[in-house]
Amino acid sequence: MVHLSPLRQAGQAVLLSLAPVTALAQTPPPAEPAPQLQLDLPSTTGEVAPPPANLNPPPIPIPAMSPAQQGYLNDWLKQGAQQGLSSRNRATRALSGDALVSAVLDRARALTRGRVDTADFLEVWALRPAAFDPRPGLAAAITADRLPQWVAGLTPPYAGYEGLRKGLVAYEQIRDAGGWPSLTAQSDAATVRRRLAMEDKEISAAEPVSAAIQRAQRRYGLNPTGQLDARTLASLNVQVADRIGAIMANMERWRWLPRQLPENRVQVNIAAAVLTMFEGDQPVKSMRAVTGSPSNATPMLASSIRSIVVNPPWNVPTSIAKRELWPKGRGTLIAQGYKILKTPEGGERIVQPAGPNSALGRLKFDFDNPFAVYLHDTPARGKFSSYDRLASHGCVRLEKPVALAEMMVQGDPELEGQIQALIDQGKTQRVSLPREVAVYLLYWTAFAGSNGAMNFREDPYGWDKLLAQKIEASSERAAAATLASKD
Repeated sequence: MVHLSPLRQAGQAVLLSLAPVTALAQTPPPAEPAPQLQLDLPSTTGEVAPPPANLNPPPIPIPAMSPAQQGYLNDWLKQGAQQGLSSRNRATRALSGDALVSAVLDRARALTRGRVDTADFLEVWALRPAAFDPRPGLAAAITADRLPQWVAGLTPPYAGYEGLRKGLVAYEQIRDAGGWPSLTAQSDAATVRRRLAMEDKEISAAEPVSAAIQRAQRRYGLNPTGQLDARTLASLNVQVADRIGAIMANMERWRWLPRQLPENRVQVNIAAAVLTMFEGDQPVKSMRAVTGSPSNATPMLASSIRSIVVNPPWNVPTSIAKRELWPKGRGTLIAQGYKILKTPEGGERIVQPAGPNSALGRLKFDFDNPFAVYLHDTPARGKFSSYDRLASHGCVRLEKPVALAEMMVQGDPELEGQIQALIDQGKTQRVSLPREVAVYLLYWTAFAGSNGAMNFREDPYGWDKLLAQKIEASSERAAAATLASKD
């Protein structure tokens, strides 16, 4: 489970690498003397050996651009707000020469791997975009006169990103028209209907206003009562500028992802507390989850699930033991079934044995990550019926873990259909999956529905505003650098 403050120091990516060790087999000595090696040693007569080959070749040169190409790229650079790289379009002077090339390369990198440099990430933003050099593509596009096609290929190729881009345009239009009014519990039906219509294009004058409120509540992830309760009012009264910031932040997170996701994968939307299983790149099963509370953020990360632990014990992390269990007293802990074990360092640790009351339930889905988080079952089922499901210590609790496990072992004749039988045996055992399953823990607080309407979730960790600020600051630095450059 994660035990890191969500606002701990930024930029420290934890990388673990294991270097393979190759054993060298000994061979008998050759029958004949080995040939003498000819070494290029410095001459003793004053001659100097040639320098080694250049290990850092010069960057690919950018061909000269036609006036039409320069005009196209200058117009493109003015459209940063349309891709969520700034909150408003900036007036910029026309660029040419090295200044234009530098600005275009910077924009290409921002669209492909994010506007914010990874050195400025929070530690729990553990997704790391792949390196990208836009120079070869730009040079080829200029030579072939295919700049529009090159530009179109820079943004993430996902419907989720495109839905946000279209939503951004709509919300910027609302902002530029003056935004929306605040509602109160005393607002009349006509006022409420007008406010809802600003985000809901399906609203009609004939339907009851309660039906339109229900649609809004579903878009916000709230209980669709049709009543204008306090939480619904709070969601409707979020300023449009904050909605734009949320869209920008989510577009940036899309840019951090690889351009092709594994076809078979598990995705968790941390903010919505929902897990979705994909097969063949299609969503095939979703279930409710419980994710980290605001004080125990579930990290964003990508990894792979290779095994499942059946009937897992819970080795209570030190931070949880200190904060929640040790204050109960040793006698109470032992009476509740915990075991207190000695550590090699002479201290003590708490373990909850496997069983129906174990905090990990009957199944634990392991995957490598520096935060010690995982997916797991839970005996506490009440939260799954709630619309507020951010309550864990950072791990992801699953509503239907057996169904998920069965999907992961499909194709293995010894395991398929046997997960519950293994649980019923009562013993702890690790089950290897027939194939590893990619897992992504992501933080989506804004996304477009099937009808194009924007859906929003609360920002429990405060990451949206922080990331939107970082995007804006990074764009301002890039714009300042461009203005300071000389043609």
